[in-house]
Amino acid sequence: MGIKEYALFADVAETKNFTRSGERMGYSQSGVSHILKNLEDELGFSLFLRTKHGVSLTPNAELILPLVRNLLASNEKLEQNVNAINGIETGQITIAAFSSISIHWLPVILYEFQETYPGIEIHLKEGGTDDIAKWIEESLVDFGLFSKRNMRSLEWIPLYEDPLMAVLPKDYPIPADGHFPINEIGNQPFIISAMGVDYDIHYALQEAGISPSIHFSSKDDHAIISMVSNHLGISILPKLIVTGFEEKITALPLKPFYSRDLGIGLRSSKDLAPAAIKFIEFTKRILPTLL
Repeated sequence: MGIKEYALFADVAETKNFTRSGERMGYSQSGVSHILKNLEDELGFSLFLRTKHGVSLTPNAELILPLVRNLLASNEKLEQNVNAINGIETGQITIAAFSSISIHWLPVILYEFQETYPGIEIHLKEGGTDDIAKWIEESLVDFGLFSKRNMRSLEWIPLYEDPLMAVLPKDYPIPADGHFPINEIGNQPFIISAMGVDYDIHYALQEAGISPSIHFSSKDDHAIISMVSNHLGISILPKLIVTGFEEKITALPLKPFYSRDLGIGLRSSKDLAPAAIKFIEFTKRILPTLL
């Protein structure tokens, strides 16, 4: 059994589709089936069950999957360290991030990083807080750029304090001091981001003792902005999310001030491969120029 066979098994476990994993890894569907059949024969048990919607993991496959992902991460770290010793900067990184970070920070960071380190391949997954924390814990990604709130037992590198903003229709009357009292939220229809995507808004309302009249809930920040712009209610979103939508909505700082702490979550800095370490240090250096 080789690393390539384990890598294919882990990829199919993620995609739940032989054809899609074959396309991602350069195998035909028959090639994927052949490799995984040989792997099952060597392991002595089945790995996948076919369903109408693709494939699912057997209980034995679920049991070994975390170990396989750890093995793949360790092998990637080994290869990168060997290359570093030989003066070769290569490798691959898989990053998870909030969509707002993918939109506003990562394009510049990724471009400049790849100009500096063209031999390092980068993959990106977008998700909410629960998704990203789970991907880190399961070794599906090297680290995540997201909010500290509810990130479980991961290591944390702080990057930026992102203010929470009241999101209002464009023609909403602006208070004289330019701030929106959070206690006024309880009197109006409210549109809230779904729990598990970004916990900070829910915690801000809880800490303020506010029970909003929730009319809509969405996982999509842009959908929330669109609903507010069409007078379906008001909302709270982080400043990074509403940046660029000033023509559609009015965004005001909350009174009192609330924010979310954005940063990098990871399993352990001791286990990071050289390419991941380079990217984190690069991000810390570049980010202040984007704020």
